[in-house]
Amino acid sequence: DIRGSTPLAEKMETREFSELIHRFYLAGTKPLYSNGALIEKFVGDGLTAFFAPAFAGNNHALTAIKAGREILRATGYSPGKAPWIPVGIGVNTGVAYIGSMKIEGGHTEITILGDVVNTTARLCSQAKPGEVLVGEAAMQMSGLPKNEHELRKLSLKGKQDIVDAWVVT
Repeated sequence: DIRGSTPLAEKMETREFSELIHRFYLAGTKPLYSNGALIEKFVGDGLTAFFAPAFAGNNHALTAIKAGREILRATGYSPGKAPWIPVGIGVNTGVAYIGSMKIEGGHTEITILGDVVNTTARLCSQAKPGEVLVGEAAMQMSGLPKNEHELRKLSLKGKQDIVDAWVVT
């Protein structure tokens, strides 16, 4: 998700803002597709993707983290350099419903649903600009050393328990 998109939109002409969002979508989708992700949807200033093992491989959690890091680089994050757009990313793994939802009248959408999806969205909302915030299950599966990354204990909207998340940049 883009951070601070509302103030950005206020300062820009609609067409200029639309072009910026389009540029962000391009920068975000290239690393996702090249790492085997499937894009679920584009929503305003963000996008949702998932890494099904059949497409992204057995270590889909590490692949998702890698893609998140690549998105940060694609949006200009690098040491001593300001990004051209501020973004934060959430990564988690677990069992989710992936399938079609059909509404009477014919509209059908492919979607992903479940607690893991909701938790990932909350992680994304808590990620600061330039961060990939990784949930417990994804961090465990990735094999990345937890002690080399900042641990945050988060109270996420709608979650009863504190959620552990690691900052990966």
